[in-house]
Amino acid sequence: MAGHRTVRIAIGDNLLKKPCATELMRLNKSFIVKRSAKGPREMMKALGTLSAYIKHSLETGHSIWIAQKEGRAKDGNDQTDPAILKMFHVEGRRQKMEFADYVRSLNLVPVSISYENDPCDIAKARELYEKATQGSYEKGEFEDIESIIQGIVGDKGRVHVAFGDVITQPFETPEALAQEIDRQIHQNYVLFPINRLAAGQDDKDITPEVRAVLQAKLAQLPEPAHRYLLDAYANPVRNHI
Repeated sequence: MAGHRTVRIAIGDNLLKKPCATELMRLNKSFIVKRSAKGPREMMKALGTLSAYIKHSLETGHSIWIAQKEGRAKDGNDQTDPAILKMFHVEGRRQKMEFADYVRSLNLVPVSISYENDPCDIAKARELYEKATQGSYEKGEFEDIESIIQGIVGDKGRVHVAFGDVITQPFETPEALAQEIDRQIHQNYVLFPINRLAAGQDDKDITPEVRAVLQAKLAQLPEPAHRYLLDAYANPVRNHI
């Protein structure tokens, strides 16, 4: 679009259980994050390969899209995992570069994607509720892939994508850098009326239709699970303050 090349996208190997999904990921310029790696030696090898690939991609003019944590934020509370930033620096350590200098060379840009409606919100709330009440949640074999498909084809309402500022400050630790990424993501997130309604705020754009949409969602869940769905829409408001 507009003359821009698409990016290379990091995906977990948990999404490669169906051959058709694997082929789709390849067509979309995806590369694999080995979440299933076992043992310290295997994990370090996988992290080193991933870190080196990311750096090579950037040096050869290919932008990278990678989530700031493993898995989705099912409660709407997006928080960057410093472990992701430590992974970036594995290649930096090999090059004997300090963390601050190396991550600055990556030209990190936080991106916020705001959906008016999450097509997977009911399923996410059910999962969180089951974990809280049963202690665990048993995923179906292809559940992650089905969630991605639902997220692509499901009704999202209005969608807003905001690109933050290139991070050029010399953050000395992954934790400090994670805080800056979170600050930009939260501040650039666009809040829709359903977010403010779930957070208990008054807003002139909260119409009867918006109230009806939220009520219809809650009606699909047992009452004790309501707070998980409400939090998913309310947490972006709380993080924005």
